[in-house]
Parts: sequence; C-alpha cells; structure tokens
Amino acid sequence: MTDLAIEVANVTKSFKVYQEGGQSAKERLIRAGRNPHIVFKALDDVSFEVKQGETFAILGHNGSGKSTMLKCIAGTLRPTTGRVVTRGRLAALLELGAGFHPDLTGRENIYLNGSILGFSKAQIDVIFDDVVEFAELSDFIDQQVKHYSSGMYARLGFSVAINVEPEILLVDEVLSVGDESFQRKCIDRVRQLQADGRTILLVSHAAELVRQIADRAAVLDHGHLVDIAEPGEAIRTLRETLARRGIALLAEDEDVTEPPPAPKYADPPSLTVPVVNVDKELTITKVVAEYPDPEAKFLLPNQPMRLRIDYFAPQRVTDICMAFEFQDLHGNVIFGDDTQTMEQPIHACDGVGAVCFDLPRVPLLDGAYLISVTATTRNGGQVYDRRDLQDRFEVMQPGRQRGSVALEPKVVHFFHEPSAGEDAAGAEGTDAPADPGVTASS
Repeated sequence: MTDLAIEVANVTKSFKVYQEGGQSAKERLIRAGRNPHIVFKALDDVSFEVKQGETFAILGHNGSGKSTMLKCIAGTLRPTTGRVVTRGRLAALLELGAGFHPDLTGRENIYLNGSILGFSKAQIDVIFDDVVEFAELSDFIDQQVKHYSSGMYARLGFSVAINVEPEILLVDEVLSVGDESFQRKCIDRVRQLQADGRTILLVSHAAELVRQIADRAAVLDHGHLVDIAEPGEAIRTLRETLARRGIALLAEDEDVTEPPPAPKYADPPSLTVPVVNVDKELTITKVVAEYPDPEAKFLLPNQPMRLRIDYFAPQRVTDICMAFEFQDLHGNVIFGDDTQTMEQPIHACDGVGAVCFDLPRVPLLDGAYLISVTATTRNGGQVYDRRDLQDRFEVMQPGRQRGSVALEPKVVHFFHEPSAGEDAAGAEGTDAPADPGVTASS
C-alpha cells in the first residue's frame, strides 16, 4: 500500500487569454473560434509527491502558479494535461471566504461548508460549538457573513477546515491573515494536526512560517518547478529566483577570498578615478558586503563579514567620519555604528580608497538586510555623501530556530546527587550528566 497522500504527475494548466474583451454573448457566438487569443500556461509540467503525514509547502512569487496548483489538487480546477491523485478526506481553504455565501449567516455557512465536505447535519452538530469557539465568533455567528471583516472571514473559514478533521488539509495564505493571537492559535492547531499524522499542503509567502512547520518545500517560477528541498534551502532558491528576475538581493560583483576560520578579504582596490561629481568633497562610490566563502552568495548565522565602503575624494579631507546601519526589510534598525563611536578615527581621505568594517560574527538568522552608509564630518554637522538602502547582504539559516537573532544556547544537564541515606542501587538509575563537571544539589 502506497504511503503517498498526494501525487502530482506532469500537471499543466493552460488558460486562454482573449485579445478583445467586453464582448456580448451574441458577439462571442458569431465569432466563435475566430476571437484572437493567446494561451497562458499557469503550470507547465509540474510533478511532485507528498507523503502521508508530511507538511509540504509551495513557495513562489505572485503569478508563479502556487494557488493554481492548490486548486488543481483540491479539484476546483481540472489540469489541462497531467494527473493529480489524493488519498483521504480533503479540506481546502483556498482563499478568504471561499465557499461562503454572503447572504447566509455564519451558522448557516458552517452547515453549508460541512455538507460540501461530506458531513451530515448530525455530524456538524457535534463539531459546531468547537468551530464557533475556535473562530471566536459566538457574538456574530447569526449575522450575515457579508458584514464580517476579513479577519472574521479567516477565523471562520480556518475553523471549519480544521474541525472537520481532514486527512489532507490544503491552506492558501490564510495563516497570514488575522491578528497575531489568532495566527498563533492557528499555528498551534497545525502542530496538533501534524502530531496526529495529518497531511498538510501549505502555500505561503511567510518564509519564517514555512521554516517552522514544513518538512519540505517546492519552489515555482512562472509555472515551472524550480526545486524541491528542505525549507531553508528552498527559501534560498526562491530568493535566487527572484534575483534572476531583476530583484537584486545581493551585490553580484562582490570580491571575496578565503573561507573561515581566518577570512582574508580583498584589499582596498587601486582604481582609476571613477566618474563622479568632482564638486563634492567626498563621494561614496560603492558598498560591498564581503563573505568569507568566495563561492557563497549568503552568510550562515554567526559567520564573519566585512563591510567595504569605496570612496573618492578629489582633495584631501581630514575631518571625516564613516557610519553604517543595517535594517531588515520591515525597516527595523538591526545595528549601526561609526568610526567616532568606535574610537577608531579616520585621519584623512585623499583620492581613491576604501574603509572596511570587519564584523567577526554576524549573529542573525534568515533574511535579507539593507545597508545604509554615510560620510560626515566628525561632529556630524556636514554630510559629504550618503548611500541609503541601495545595498544588502543575506543570511541563510539552515536550521529551524525562530526569530531574527542567532543565539548559541547550550544544554547543561543538572542531576540529583543521592544523599548519604539513599540506596546506591537507586542512584544507579539516575541519569548521567551531559557534562560530568557540572552538578547541582537538590
């Protein structure tokens, strides 16, 4: 007996996109077969398998075919070619409010959705209170859902989907809807479903969510399957795919040399005078995040990094301070410093040169981080030049740690030392310490 819950074999889904819109039914009938159109492939020969009890994620940019793939698996769309096989009761939450009738009340929609999933009225009666309690909608359950907010839609839809105890749960972006407390509740319920051996297929843009709960992930790009890998590597592949589409996640011309443990970064370049505004006293010409591994396009947590700032000063500048700042993609400042605060002053800048900040350890988890650099006088009164949020570096986290800071916790095992009156045989059953040199008395 197969252990596969979902089989997707060579699935292609095409749509006809007509060049002339707004036609009446009569015009379409008269011009049947002659209305010019193009064929758009939302999915192109995609194949993958999901094992029973596995949590599988689908990643991709908007328009990559993620939701189309989920609809083909759910059966709401039929593939143009290829085959989709699912084994077990399936519940799908494909979009906000999918399957709800706006003129029906929340109560009536619970029964409607349950019947669509094959439940009798008696079976829905059993789970009804659990659905309402999880959705936190007891005060509004008899109101028409067209008056619900988007958060109320999400709570009701997700609550119905998980309380029918599906063997396969399909979720499209819904876990990112709703307030923070409801999102935490959803994640807790997903983990409970995982513990019960349910199969979950998830579409999400939230890299942190995918990393926490998925076992594997597929990356789609314009309908093509790019890769299937563990979450950390799949997220990295997604970012590289976006970079190839013109979204520069990293400086492609960074110059790095030897790998750790003793990184040797590139020496400041001896360049010809760049094309800059010679009326400025100093121009920042380039900012590069240099990694210790010459082949890598990202850092691992707690690896070293060098931030190199190239400049050009047509005349000697003696009153100079270089400052840098890192931000995440949400605009939160991660860290900032400058040569004056560090008490490592720059005595002068003249001609072409570079200032390097060596960071022996970058304690960050997965993400892309933006760089801002400013050149000022030492008291900050005059700004020579600045380069805000034009450059970035990236950290790829291979593990499942949560958050944004890469701490390095250690486990110390404290154990109970038997007192003089305890039986030696009883002490033999006591766990041995992880570190024999560390003990504690109770």
